[in-house]
This record gives sequence, C-alpha cells and structure tokens, in this order.
Amino acid sequence: MQAISLFSGCGGLDYGVEAAGFRVVLQTDFDRHSCDTLRANGSQQVLEVDIANVSTADIKRAVGSKLSSIDLLVGGPPCQPFSKSGYWVNGDTQRLKDARASTLTEYLRIVEEVRPKAFLLENVQGINYNGKEEGFRFLLAKIAEINSRTGANYTPSWQVLNAADYGVPQQRYRFFLVAFRDGTKFRFPDPTHRSEDGDARALFDEPRLPYARAWDAIGHLRPAAGEILGVGGQWGELLPSIPEGHNYLWHTDRGGGLALFGWRTRFWCFLLKLAKQLPSWTLQAQPGSAIGPFHWENRRLSWREMAALQTFPERFVISGPRVEIQRQIGNAVPSLLTEVLSRSIARQLGAALKADDPPVLSVRRATSVPAPEPILPVPEKYHHFIGQHAAHPGTGKGPAYSNGKLQGPPAEANGMSLHIL
Repeated sequence: MQAISLFSGCGGLDYGVEAAGFRVVLQTDFDRHSCDTLRANGSQQVLEVDIANVSTADIKRAVGSKLSSIDLLVGGPPCQPFSKSGYWVNGDTQRLKDARASTLTEYLRIVEEVRPKAFLLENVQGINYNGKEEGFRFLLAKIAEINSRTGANYTPSWQVLNAADYGVPQQRYRFFLVAFRDGTKFRFPDPTHRSEDGDARALFDEPRLPYARAWDAIGHLRPAAGEILGVGGQWGELLPSIPEGHNYLWHTDRGGGLALFGWRTRFWCFLLKLAKQLPSWTLQAQPGSAIGPFHWENRRLSWREMAALQTFPERFVISGPRVEIQRQIGNAVPSLLTEVLSRSIARQLGAALKADDPPVLSVRRATSVPAPEPILPVPEKYHHFIGQHAAHPGTGKGPAYSNGKLQGPPAEANGMSLHIL
C-alpha cells in the first residue's frame, strides 16, 4: 500500500507508517534541516517546499502513478496555534486567528485533490479543548465540504491518545483524526499498556503490559564523543539536588527540599528530571536552559536518547546543529504510536496483518533497573532564595496572571524559556 506524508519533519510519523507495511512514496516539508534528515535516511522523494506551494501536479510527478493509488495520507500540521504551552504562558492562544493555522486548510486541500482511501491527521490535544475547539470544528466543517464537492464519504473518527498507553516510553498526549473515503468508521486500537501505580481501576481493565520505562529505551545508550550536554544557565547547578522523577516543585514548601520557589509558579518541565522506572515526560522542541526533561545523570539528553524515547528506528540518523536536532525530534510523533494506528488502518483497508504480531518498533523491557541516583546538597549560591514564596493563584495560566488578569511580565520566568510546543 502507498502513502504520502505532509509536514513530514524528520519522519516520526513516516517510520511508523512504514513499519505497518505502507510504502511512503512522497514526503514534504519546508524546513531545510528536516529535509536533509529525511534524505540522510534514504528518502528518495522529498519536496522541500512550503505546503501552500505543493500542487497536485507536483504530487503526480513525485508519485509516478495515478493519485487514486494512494491508500493513506498522513500529516501533523504545525500545532503552535493550539498549544497547551501557549495557553499557560498567555492564558489563551489565537487558534484559527493565528496565521500558522492555515496549514490545516492546506492539509485538507491536498486531501481533496488526492482523495486517498484514508487519511490521518495529528495535532496537539489543545485543538479540541472544551470551549477552545474552533480548530476542531473547522476540520469537521471542511471535511463535510470535501464530501459535498467530491462525492466522497470521509467519516472522521478522533481521539486524544497518550503514547505511553501503546508502549512508547514517553507520556505524550496527542490528538488524532482518521477518516476513510468509503465512510468506514475507524476503530481506534485499544491501549496495550498501563501504569503500575496500583490504580484500582486497573483491576477492571483488559490485561495490559506495564508502561515502557525510560531505562528500557535509553539505559544502554551513552552520549557520543564530543556531544556537549551540560546544563548551564542560572539554575543548572541546582539540578543534582532534585531526585529522579521530580522537578522544581521539590524545592517548594510542599516538596522535600528547600523552599526556593513558589508552588506551581513555574512551567512543569522546569528542572524536570527523568526517572529510570517511569516513562519520560514529553520531549520539548525548543526548551530553555532549565527546561527538561533532563537525564538522571544531571545532563541534557543526547540526540540518540531523544530519538529512542520517540521510538525512532535504531538505524535513524539526523542532520543539523543541536538546536535544530532538538526541534526536529521534539516536534515528532512517536513512531511506535503511529505504527499501532497505521496497522489498524491497514487492516481496515484489507491488509492481511495478524492482530497478535508485536509492533516492529516495540521497546524491549529490561530485566532489571538500577536504583535511583543519589541527590546532592543545594549549592550555597542558591541559599539566598530560601524563604516564603507565594503559590500560584490557581488561574491555570502562567505566573504573570492573578485573579484572571495580566499583572505584568512573568516575574519568575528568569532563567527559563516558555516556548510554545
């Protein structure tokens, strides 16, 4: 079966699609570094162009066959207009008023022109937040218009999935929409993994495997020679005093450390450290110097470790400087999650896949996990921060907000960068 990929990035979606048995015959992205990465991994048909300039003729030339032969179209239009981080920093986002939201229109334009047997669209879960779902309603309306104009019967199914529930060693929530041209309703696969935290609800669930852990994915990896992974900035030397699996909240009046910060006055990923026994938290595309998740060895993750947490194939290589590598991998969709979804799509398209065959990109579980790393004392340079710090007022927005109103620049944002994901 043949697939084409839009907004391909460094290929996170595409590796999963290929692992499920599809052949990705065309990839598109406007970013030079991402396209270089795709080519470095053997991609033959890469259109390095803005999606607005991709025409049906371009696709026909690249595919080399009739567009009716395309079984699956996949893509994750840029998610900044609907990002959870954007809500936290500013209390809201522009959503459809953001010029970058035009990528949704372009994605659906190509769906209409190509009319694949099925398409998969990925985005952040914020696209479907209650009361802020203009982007989601826009998608449904546009799909209905495509059906009306073309006689297709695309019937969308959607769900927010946590990648960890499907064996990815990372807690990462993403919105997925799948539609078949013939009106078939897509059946999302049931979760295969669950937390081992003793949740009573698990007693009533179907039997599931335990979550894949960070150690399973990266415990065997070591940074390459020459990789500079130290944590600098104002807060880098504080990281060794935070236990595995904790963040800056350890050093609040409700944590186990010193009262250096106010409760919930920082973004969750501030000084966030991986725990060997748990899945990773969501990898960031543009982290500031103090934004994790960081390795339990009190350093940044190597690119190979980030790729493993995103379940890229072991053969994967990447192109670009460190900041571009972080952006490419941090923006990607975990390939194992895409493989699970694509296998379900393939079966519903008639492919003879055995339901009990394990995914190709599954993470092998380690037989044992080492004890947590010891924590070190807080360096004296931070002792002058010890004292009473007000907790966040609870508006659900960033530290610049109090009682629902903007009070001025975020006073506690020094030393961190609150980039939109």
